Amino acid sequence: MKPNIGITADHLKKITTIISSVLADGMMVYIKTRKFHWNVSGESFMEYHKLFEAQYTEIEEEIDEVAERISKLGGMPIGTAKEFSSLSQIKENPGVIPSSLDMVKELLADHESIIISLRKAVDECADKLGDAGTSDFLTNIMEDHETLAWQLRRYLK
Repeated sequence: MKPNIGITADHLKKITTIISSVLADGMMVYIKTRKFHWNVSGESFMEYHKLFEAQYTEIEEEIDEVAERISKLGGMPIGTAKEFSSLSQIKENPGVIPSSLDMVKELLADHESIIISLRKAVDECADKLGDAGTSDFLTNIMEDHETLAWQLRRYLK
């Protein structure tokens, strides 16, 4: 049964498409952060190891909330690696293990890309699709990524 919440079926479909990309980006940055957590080495190993663990733990909670939002709006969350990869702007680098500092730089760039996309999605959901709830939800997700990016940026001073 489709939700009857004052948003047209066409708009709900567009909104869940937007949120599916948010979910894909979250999964891809989660996977990359996990990979870096597992493979970091060298000077300050433990500090980076704990940083990446704290970040992927936060991202993991976020992606669950995003998937639930899709369901609340009558959509079906994507759930395969192929879907995540095809919908995400975050790119993988199989077989490549960067230095600790390059890991930080790469994750920072990924979070900043996600933030830019989320800003657009916030406006589109509120202004064009009439969904203030999803706009507010995505604003919170954006703020979480801003915090993660800020934490990473602090390592680059």
